[in-house]
Amino acid sequence: MADVKVEAKDFNLFYGDFQALKHINFKAEEHTITAFIGPSGCGKSTLLRSFNRMNDLIDGVRTTGTTLVNGISVYDKAVNVDELRKQVGMVFQKPNPFPKSIFENVAYGLRVNGVRDKHLIEERVVTSIQQAALWDEVKDKLKKSANALSGGQQQRLCIARALAIEPSVILMDEPASALDPISTAKIEELIYELKQRYTIIIVTHNMQQAARVSDYTAFFYLGELIEHDETKTIFTNPKSLQTQNYITGRFG
Repeated sequence: MADVKVEAKDFNLFYGDFQALKHINFKAEEHTITAFIGPSGCGKSTLLRSFNRMNDLIDGVRTTGTTLVNGISVYDKAVNVDELRKQVGMVFQKPNPFPKSIFENVAYGLRVNGVRDKHLIEERVVTSIQQAALWDEVKDKLKKSANALSGGQQQRLCIARALAIEPSVILMDEPASALDPISTAKIEELIYELKQRYTIIIVTHNMQQAARVSDYTAFFYLGELIEHDETKTIFTNPKSLQTQNYITGRFG
C-alpha cells in the first residue's frame, strides 16, 4: 500500500467565530495528484494552506483536530514551521518571482536555509529549472531579471523555486488561473510529470483541469468535504447529489 503523505483527521478551522472548515477527513498518498474543487469560499484554499500552516499568518485563526504531513502532526508545538515549509512547497495563484535574477530566484530558498556550497546551489538550481520544464527557455539568461519572463514562464520559475528545497509535497493554489491557454497546458503537463517525484494537491476552479491532471478529486461545499474519490468516479458517477449538481453546472 502506498504511503499516506498528507492527512486531515476531524479537522476544523475557525476565523474568529466563523467556522471555515468542518470535520474534514482526508488522505493523499505519495505520487498522486489530488484536485480540490468547489464554489468560491467553500474551504479549498483554507485546507490547502493548513498543510503548511500558511493560515498562521491570519489573525484569529484557531484549529481543532489534526493535520499530518509525512505522519507528523503539523500543529504540534514541537514542529518547526520553517522545517515544515521545506517539506511542503507552495505555488500561488499569481506568479510571484522576486526582483532578482532567474538564478537567484531559484537559489533563494537554499540560501535562506543556510546552504553555502556554491557547487550544490548551482546543481540544485539547474536541476529544479529542468524539472520545471523551463531550462531550454532560460539557460542562456540565468543572470537576467525574472521579471522579464512571460507570465507562464514566471509561474514555472516559481515551481522551480519550490522544487529547489526538495519538498516531498507540493501545494498549488489555482496555479494556472492567471495564465493563457498555452501556458496553462504547459503547467498541466508539468504537474503531471512532477507526480513521479512528489505528492501534489491542487486547488482549481477549472473542472476540465481537475479532470485532466488529477488522480483523485475532492469536492468541497460550505466548509465540508462532501465527496473524495478517484477523479473518474467523481466526474462520471458521483455518490452525492451536491457533487453531481456542481459538476453538471447546476450551481456554483
